[in-house]
Amino acid sequence: MTKLFVGNLSWGTTDDSLVQAFSAYGNVTDAIVLKDRETGRSRGFGFVTMESADAAQAAIDALNEQDLDGRTVRVNIANDRPAGDRPRDNFGGSRGGFRGGRGGYNSGYGGNQGGYGGNQGGYGGQQGYQGGNDGYN
Repeated sequence: MTKLFVGNLSWGTTDDSLVQAFSAYGNVTDAIVLKDRETGRSRGFGFVTMESADAAQAAIDALNEQDLDGRTVRVNIANDRPAGDRPRDNFGGSRGGFRGGRGGYNSGYGGNQGGYGGNQGGYGGQQGYQGGNDGYN
């Protein structure tokens, strides 16, 4: 099986219309238009899984840079990303982020419980130098 990326989709393109367009070139095992989590509206791209590499290449050759539902779409082989390569939503990390600092969320420079500017200690914290409740200034 070969997965294809389909970009620049019309807002009106559906999973079924992808199946209909791509099935002319071989057996489609899966088709999905990605939608925004909040609005439910198409994000403008999707994926189609073809049963064979030959069918996938035939679909690329026939549909890439062609009109689908009023838009010129891009079709190419999808790049697999291993799970470790996906972006992380960790609010911090090794160098900053939301109230984080070198230690990630709530730690290090600017953390709530320590470090430079923290709320409960460290340089600039509530109990630290230049700080709030128990600071030296």
